Amino acid sequence: MRYYLNIGTNLGDRRHNLMLAIAALSAGTGGCQVSSVMESQPWGFDSPHAFLNVGVAIDTALAPMQVLGWIHDIERQLGSASHRDAAGGYVDRLVDIDIVYAEALAPDGRWQRVGVDSRELTIPHSHLMERDFFLQPLRQLHPATFTL
Repeated sequence: MRYYLNIGTNLGDRRHNLMLAIAALSAGTGGCQVSSVMESQPWGFDSPHAFLNVGVAIDTALAPMQVLGWIHDIERQLGSASHRDAAGGYVDRLVDIDIVYAEALAPDGRWQRVGVDSRELTIPHSHLMERDFFLQPLRQLHPATFTL
């Protein structure tokens, strides 16, 4: 399967945080495509700390829930705490990795969108079309589907 991820960071050395997350994803898959870095304002909460975001495309045989567990492990290894407060609101974070889109290779050789709708995971990401910091990198990595 091919997964399109978004990495966001708004604390510490943001560029270094992105590089560490990309390195961990790449090491676990044998390589990845990476979009350009974009800066964005916090979405869904107020903070003086702007985010850096980057899109990443990876190929792996892992199922969606396995990928979710793996990226949560990477976030923890990089020192990122939960990206939600006790009330469920968003907070600043060192690293946040989201699965925003996924595809599987069909028997006819074409890529087909994969959909997941569970309590733990929704693919495509439920806020994909609302977040420019998801869309801009995704358009670079997958222009055939996500045109301007």
